[in-house]
Amino acid sequence: MKQTVRVAGGQGFWGDLLTAPVDQVRNGPIDYLMLDYLAEVTMSILQKQRNRDPQAGYARDFVSLMQEILPDCVEKNIKVLSNAGGVNVSGCADAIRQAAVELGLTGKVKIGVVTGDDVLDRLDSWIADGIEINSMDDGTPLTAIRDKVQAANVYLGAEALVEALGRGANIVVGGRLTDTGLTLAPLMHEFGWSFDDWDQVSAGTIAGHIIECGAQSSGGNCQYDWQSIPDMANIGFPIVEASPDGTFIVTKHEGTGGRVNVQSVAEQLLYEMGDPKAYITPDVVADFSSINLEAAGENRVRVYGIKGNPKTDFYKVSIAYSD
Repeated sequence: MKQTVRVAGGQGFWGDLLTAPVDQVRNGPIDYLMLDYLAEVTMSILQKQRNRDPQAGYARDFVSLMQEILPDCVEKNIKVLSNAGGVNVSGCADAIRQAAVELGLTGKVKIGVVTGDDVLDRLDSWIADGIEINSMDDGTPLTAIRDKVQAANVYLGAEALVEALGRGANIVVGGRLTDTGLTLAPLMHEFGWSFDDWDQVSAGTIAGHIIECGAQSSGGNCQYDWQSIPDMANIGFPIVEASPDGTFIVTKHEGTGGRVNVQSVAEQLLYEMGDPKAYITPDVVADFSSINLEAAGENRVRVYGIKGNPKTDFYKVSIAYSD
């Protein structure tokens, strides 16, 4: 078992800094590169694209990126996990496979494909079966907007990603995989964590939450003393250096801009957080009130003491409709 696993965040949304994942791969040692392309509105955009062109529906930037970094990833044994497949995961995987062939990497790239999140074609049967799906905001029933629905996707967690890595995949691509699961899965795979070890699963989930939004935790969205953050034009994206006991360091590559400190990490922890004692994901209910942060050197923050609780019996579904 490795004593340290380095997971680097490379994209926080479709359209994030294009050079960031390249820099993460080339500017220092990492074991995994996680790339989050899917904001909620992105799913409906991709679905509209696929309605016009059956070959579309995924983040094409991911393919051009992989064309550039695949040789580096193979040489350095860096594995890549991404939800860039959008609503056409198989099409995205085929494009990556073709890129590997063109780069002369046949036999050196094994692609794991995670599907099952797209439930658009199951909505009518659920309604017919009397299953209630209501808005989390105001309780509006699905039946009231069914004719306007553009996309419907379940948030999937780390389980299938862990399985893909266990089968030897060095590139894993899916649709609406959770941002946090893209970081949690490598840690579970490397450290052999159990899916019912809620504290460790919670720690991996919170590690993912910290690095899921591009450069936000490395100074890009830090309101504390923001005018003094150095070299924002060359900002370094965050990296998690995790240990088997669930503690981890948040850092970035040396020589890059931005800043990782307790303030920058704390502000990212507050981003998109509801009840701090119950941050719900498909893998765990994480307790943000248990998190401890401490400075561990220049651009290094240690995160420890994290607790978690059993996951819920339900998945969350994101449904987008035209209004």
